[in-house]
Amino acid sequence: MAEDGARNGAGVPLVEAIREAIIRGEFVPNQRLVEADLSSQFGASRAGVRSALLELTNEGLVERIQNRGARVRAVPLDEAIEISEVRMVLEGLCAAKAAEAVTGEEVRELQGIGKSMREAVAGGDLLGYSALNQELHRRVREIGGQRTASRVLERLRGQNVRHQFRLAMHPGRPSVSLPEHLAIIDGICTHDPEAAESAARAHLRSVIEALREVDAQPGHRP
Repeated sequence: MAEDGARNGAGVPLVEAIREAIIRGEFVPNQRLVEADLSSQFGASRAGVRSALLELTNEGLVERIQNRGARVRAVPLDEAIEISEVRMVLEGLCAAKAAEAVTGEEVRELQGIGKSMREAVAGGDLLGYSALNQELHRRVREIGGQRTASRVLERLRGQNVRHQFRLAMHPGRPSVSLPEHLAIIDGICTHDPEAAESAARAHLRSVIEALREVDAQPGHRP
């Protein structure tokens, strides 16, 4: 674990702050993570940074190269597909559990997210749609109460962040994924675990197909 009490200047646990920076794409795949630079950027001790990088290495977000220090780990396509296949099972479980547990207030919340997603796609707001996508998946996990699955999925999300961003920016992708997300919402809001799980699995199958399509595009560089 990261150094006890190690936090950045804003009081956020250091390992969490660096993890979120990687997930947001502030550090790109294969970028070196220099302890002195991170110490300055996050207002933390070198020992705290070193401990946080060790924990992130264990999570698969960072890799250590002999005599070259740490860098953001680049996830190849075949591993990104494997991650999505694991997500398919876990996201399906979370959606089914959410359909069983969802309250009336949460139904209205999910329907509101769906409405905002429609508006974002109609307005061509790709970044806004991507953020709503992440919010929807997070709320489904929370409503389903699957804490163990949530921890695993958060770790997988970080490892797959580069591929997720490329998909979000891929022309036409939001118009494909929107009805898939709306189907997940509908299954949960109608308290239909089988429909919710099926919709979540169908969405991840679509993600896998899109990953292959984007990777096969001319001029693509891993």
